[in-house]
Amino acid sequence: MINDPDLILIKRILEGEQHLYAQLVNKHKRYAYSLALRVLEDKSDAEEVAQDAFVKAFKYLAGFNRDAKFSTWLYRIVFNTAISYKRKQKAKMQSIENVHIGYQQDALEKSDKKRFIEEAIAKLSEADRVAITLFYLQEFSLEEIADITNTPANTVKVRIHRARHRLAEELKGILNQEALSL
Repeated sequence: MINDPDLILIKRILEGEQHLYAQLVNKHKRYAYSLALRVLEDKSDAEEVAQDAFVKAFKYLAGFNRDAKFSTWLYRIVFNTAISYKRKQKAKMQSIENVHIGYQQDALEKSDKKRFIEEAIAKLSEADRVAITLFYLQEFSLEEIADITNTPANTVKVRIHRARHRLAEELKGILNQEALSL
């Protein structure tokens, strides 16, 4: 792992070149935002949580175990920060809005398909949304997802399997044959 660009940057940051932290942020900000968005389902909240997570990561960078991947450690911080933020928001706002949209069309454009898939993912439980996002969209391994979410790998595997079936069921009426391949 000595050749890992993240570890090289971290070493230099800890040696006093703190301005290099911006490179780590730029490299990981899209994924951090995406994970926060899947948990929180709100763009501005996700941006705030991602920024908070980067601040926390910087603050505790000296405690980072360099035998691990920085991305896994960072996404764990993002995940925990998002969960904490969500709990605080729930305490402030006791009402949760659920939007159930059902559309039946034969010819859907790509943007429509993407929107339907995002809406179907939003209907999954928080744990399933995170597992699906990390596995399929960010291509983490089961073990990495288990580390990030502090969940056994077998549980992650079951969540992904069940979430795929729920997505297929949700999308079957909308996307017809395409949903059967999920």
